[in-house]
Amino acid sequence: MAEWFIVIGLVVFGLALIVIEVVFIPGTTIVGILGCLFGIAALYLSFEYFGNTIGAITSIVSLIAGISVVVISLKSGVWEKFSLKSTMEGKVNGEIVVTAKVGDVGKAISTLKPIGNGLFDEKILEVRSNGDYIPADAKIQISKIVDSKIFVESILN
Repeated sequence: MAEWFIVIGLVVFGLALIVIEVVFIPGTTIVGILGCLFGIAALYLSFEYFGNTIGAITSIVSLIAGISVVVISLKSGVWEKFSLKSTMEGKVNGEIVVTAKVGDVGKAISTLKPIGNGLFDEKILEVRSNGDYIPADAKIQISKIVDSKIFVESILN
C-alpha cells in the first residue's frame, strides 16, 4: 500500500511542478526539470514495484493526466492575473523633440555611454552620442535628430 502512495505522490508532485513551470515560470527552469524528474521517478518505481502491465498503465494515465492538467491550467485563465494588460503609447522624448533642433547647445546631466540625459533650454531630453563616452556636466551640441532620437557631440569650452 505504501508503494501506491509513493508512486501517486511523485506523479502528483511532478505534475504540480510542471504546471507551475508552464503557467507561472515560462522557460526552462529548475522547477520544470524537477517536475520531470519526479515524474520519471514515479514511472520507474511503478514498473519496479508493480511490473510491466501496471507500469504501462501508470505511464498512460500519467501522460493523459499531465496533458489534461496543463490544458485546464492554461484555459482557466489563472495566468492572466499575472500578465501585463496595459501598453505604453509614449515615445522617447515625445513632443519635446519638436522644440529641439540641430545645433542647439546644452549640458550632459548624466554620463553618455552612449545614451544618457541632456539639458537643453531647461528641458531634460534623452540623448545619445555617436558611440563616444561623454562625462556628466560636459557641454554638448545636437548633431542630428533621427526618428525622435537626438544625437549629440561633445564640444570643448
